[in-house]
Amino acid sequence: MHQLTNTRRSLGITFPAKNRAEIVLWAPQARHAAIKVYGHPTALPLKSEELGYWCAETDDIRPGDLYTFILDGETERPDPASLSQPQGVHGPSEAVNTAHFDWTDQDWPNHPLEDYVLYELHTGTFTSEGTFAAIEEKLDYLKSLGVTAIEIMPIAQFPETRNWGYDGVFPFAAQNSYGGVEGLHHLVNACHAKGLAVVLDVVYNHFGPEGNYTNDYGPYLTGKYCTPWGKAINFDDAWCDGVRRFFTENALMWLRDFHIDALRLDAVHAIKDFSPKHILEEIREQVDLLMENTGRRHYLIIESDLNDPRFISPPSEHGYGMDAQWMDEFHHALRVTVGEARKGYYADFTGINHLAKSYKDAYVYDGQYSVTRERYFGSSVENRPGQQFIVFSQNHDQIGNRMLGERSSQLYSFNILKLMAGAVMVSPYLPLLFMGEEWAEPNPFLYFVSHTETELVEAVRQGRKEEFSEFHAEGDVPDPSAEATFQQSKLQWDLLTEEPHQTLVQYYQTLIALRKQHPALRHLNRANLDVSVLEKQQTILLHRWHQDQHVLCCLNFAKEPQSVQLPAFREHWHKLLDSSEPEWQPPVLPGPAFREPAPDEVPDAGTLTVQPESIVIYGNA
Repeated sequence: MHQLTNTRRSLGITFPAKNRAEIVLWAPQARHAAIKVYGHPTALPLKSEELGYWCAETDDIRPGDLYTFILDGETERPDPASLSQPQGVHGPSEAVNTAHFDWTDQDWPNHPLEDYVLYELHTGTFTSEGTFAAIEEKLDYLKSLGVTAIEIMPIAQFPETRNWGYDGVFPFAAQNSYGGVEGLHHLVNACHAKGLAVVLDVVYNHFGPEGNYTNDYGPYLTGKYCTPWGKAINFDDAWCDGVRRFFTENALMWLRDFHIDALRLDAVHAIKDFSPKHILEEIREQVDLLMENTGRRHYLIIESDLNDPRFISPPSEHGYGMDAQWMDEFHHALRVTVGEARKGYYADFTGINHLAKSYKDAYVYDGQYSVTRERYFGSSVENRPGQQFIVFSQNHDQIGNRMLGERSSQLYSFNILKLMAGAVMVSPYLPLLFMGEEWAEPNPFLYFVSHTETELVEAVRQGRKEEFSEFHAEGDVPDPSAEATFQQSKLQWDLLTEEPHQTLVQYYQTLIALRKQHPALRHLNRANLDVSVLEKQQTILLHRWHQDQHVLCCLNFAKEPQSVQLPAFREHWHKLLDSSEPEWQPPVLPGPAFREPAPDEVPDAGTLTVQPESIVIYGNA
């Protein structure tokens, strides 16, 4: 039997030798299987092997050939492990030879995880063209901004051309309308040439609803568990070994064959697996073996709302070994602090005290009673390093979870935007930006799909209305299937030359550069941190240090100036950045044209006046 190997992909069609194709299909419940190659007069029968695999070797298939599998002489379907679907989710698959990719990134080292400054983007709306090639044209801009890694929302083939990516049904295939596998290869190669790492968002918790033909091949799903998308992916029920191999090979393929630097695994709390070895732990083991074989460094990042340290603890501590996780609780606490209504999932968060707790403890809920969950929730991550947590003031979910998809720029003042950016950047965690936030993009980021099935489109519309019932009392939900909804979500790059957008970009550049340059901000030692909360003044004092380098960050969330007593120290504090400085206040905005900025120096244990809705950062040298 063809076994899992981390040295090369084996599922689907591969080309281990010149003019020789190897075919491996998992269809454990089929009585007969064959492959139909377009342009060939007859189908080629596959040989049944153990554990449900069907295999063949042939010299009749070339890269670029279209093909389908035929099960039991009557059911014709595309390859579930297809790398390319040039005619969409319902069309035939295309054979691809990834060994022919022309890589020039042999000397690319990948960044240490603690140096990641992430920039999340959606390929279809990041540019007007909506392609991988168009992203390449913006890499110099991203480099100048200061980010070190781009995080691409899911690209697995989905129906038609408009989708967030979480409705993918071919996990191995790069979306054809984005540029397919060749476009992705070219983009990753270009990113590495510019010194940018690439993180790819992958979905291992469900398949999309249209074009998912896996059920015709075998038990990819199980009715043992219920998920928000229906049946769970089968990681621990009968025939689960073939499914586990399918997703493990998928992870290895992106890292090995496409040189992706890190994977972001979507909503792992929705992965149901009670096997002795969790699927995440199995993927971890295989990726570790891959790194040993190639010498390249890769990271596994998860999205999880369980506040369970097991996911990010190493296997030596009985964990799954994930390198980092998104931390929504920091976002929720920050948003409530700046005025978000305590509705829906924000109801659990009190504001500034919870924000201070997240700075200190990462998880806000690490054993306390959660009102929204109606139970005690979470566990401490006291011993986990700062680079294992990714924080943000907005992301695709937190914007799209709003009925009208409003970005922060449409909800808060310009000063609050600067303050939230500062709150993220001075944290002892990895920062993530969502595309366009750095110039206060006014366009929304709405939820959009382009399903072709009428009943499914209507179900999506109704589902969105129900989803927003806790957040919005009135108004119409934008139609997810409308072309206009998608177009309205595209970035407006021409705003970069206008105010106040230009000023905000420069502010972000300065803030990111400060984080990179100052040792106390760059090093993510959570032990070297003190947090003080002045609740009545709605102010946080965040003190971080590395060796003899110290920073003191004063964050005033109040609408009035606040007088703050600084802690006793050995010497004067020297100002590094003040968001209320005139240079960060464009004249086109309403309000006072000038606010008295904080002094350049503050004596030991001195008193500091912090302007409304601003952040001031001081250093000791």
